[in-house]
Amino acid sequence: MTATGPTTEAADASGPARRAGAGRAVAVLLLVALAALVPLLGPSAALHDTGEAAAPGVGGIALLRGVLFAALCVPLGELFVDRLARRLPDAPPERPSSWAVFAAAAGFVAALALASVVSTGNLVPRSLADIDVGGLYRSRDGKLALIEVNAFVLAGLCARARRPAIQVWPLAAVVVAEALRAHPAPEHSPLLGSALTLVHLTCATLWAGGLLHALRLLRRWRGREAGAALLGLYARVAAVLLAAITATGVWSSLRRMPAGTILDQLTTTAYGRTLLAKVVLVAAVAALALWARFRLRRAADPLTAYVPARAEVAVLALVVAVSGVLTALPVPIRWT
Repeated sequence: MTATGPTTEAADASGPARRAGAGRAVAVLLLVALAALVPLLGPSAALHDTGEAAAPGVGGIALLRGVLFAALCVPLGELFVDRLARRLPDAPPERPSSWAVFAAAAGFVAALALASVVSTGNLVPRSLADIDVGGLYRSRDGKLALIEVNAFVLAGLCARARRPAIQVWPLAAVVVAEALRAHPAPEHSPLLGSALTLVHLTCATLWAGGLLHALRLLRRWRGREAGAALLGLYARVAAVLLAAITATGVWSSLRRMPAGTILDQLTTTAYGRTLLAKVVLVAAVAALALWARFRLRRAADPLTAYVPARAEVAVLALVVAVSGVLTALPVPIRWT
């Protein structure tokens, strides 16, 4: 009887925790499914009644781009927030397990699939025989695609090394390659466009990935005061990141849709509609961030900011998915 009593009590005590864990797992799965449906179904909805023609396999390409962006967010966010945590004098030593290796694997698969599309002249390959690996070396887009594939391999190896911080260099190579890919040479002022995309993508990955890792740290630290301090420190840096994201996003949009036509193109082009959806989601994220910041400063328990911050992460996941759609859609005509 002495052996069965504690076991039963422990099982009863762990019941709510298990149910809460199962509920979180279900919520994460639903969020992942929703984030996957956005790039798969989003292009057709955005292109409806616009008269524009999309590239073959646009839904799959949008999904792969979304996975690639997410694979950048996770490791860069971990490095960013771990650096912030080291600035706290009373930060606990506990850290959650790193997801960098899994992110690098997902990024490698997505980059490899995108490279196969580039090798066939931006057509979806129907068999391995259609893929021309040698052709990747003969085009600018092909070389950039190969850089991304190799960079994710290096990032995964660096994540397993004694100093995982060195993975920032291959990840930076992916960001630079994406910035160059988004603005080909025939475009007007391609270097300016690439610079804007470089800043925009870097700040966005740090914002989204950093918040995800900060919340994982808070759960690991189990309500300690250092958690509120970390969230406050992240919030101050995130405000600067949001300002940079907004400035570069507006500037990039005006380069592709001049001020005199932007209102019309936001509703009549697939790119404009998707951009409008992204703006609405980013506005929702900003509102949740302000709510979390208010709780950090005014609430009796600053850790109540965890609730809006968790909702912010969920909406940021949708922003990443919509960004994947945006990169796969045809660029709007620059009206003059």
